[in-house]
Formats: sequence, C-alpha cells, structure tokens
Amino acid sequence: MSALDRLAATIAARKGADPDTSWTAKLLAQGPEKCAEKFGEESIEAIIEAVKGDRARLTSEAADVLYHLLVMLAARDLTLADVEAELARREGKSGIEERNARQQ
Repeated sequence: MSALDRLAATIAARKGADPDTSWTAKLLAQGPEKCAEKFGEESIEAIIEAVKGDRARLTSEAADVLYHLLVMLAARDLTLADVEAELARREGKSGIEERNARQQ
C-alpha cells in the first residue's frame, strides 16, 4: 500500500470523526465548498513554489495539494480508486485524443 493509499484511507476513516479532534473531520464538516477552497489555496501555493524553483518547498506544497485533493474528493463521496479508474481508462490514449473525446 502506497503512502497515498494510506492517506486516502485515513481521510475516509476521519470522515465521521469529531471535528474538534481532527483537521480532516473539521474540513469535511465545513462542506465540499470549503474543501474545494482549501484545495485551490494549496494549489496556488504549489504554483508559486514551482515558479520560484525551491524544490523542497514545492515538494511540501505538492504534498499539501494531494492531501487537500483527497479531502475534496471525499467531500463529494469520491475516492482515490475512482480517480485511478479514470486514469486507467485513459491509459494508452494520447492527451489530444482524450481531450477531443471529452469535447464531443
């Protein structure tokens, strides 16, 4: 099991936890919109670090992005497995081919 799988499992387990004892539960209790907002904030921070070129800070921000992405997905009852299935569906197709298929 990868670190990402373990993180996804932890987020799923915290979904019904007490918001006073878990940051994840607190985010989820605030609803999908707040989870999406936090994901957006972390994404911007990662972009800033990518532009600056600080590898250590970018690594840290990328970890925050992945965490908040998984929380946002959980807020809408989606899982890492759902995203992996979509990636598997796209595997072997060019990005251009995939994009054109979605625009039809």
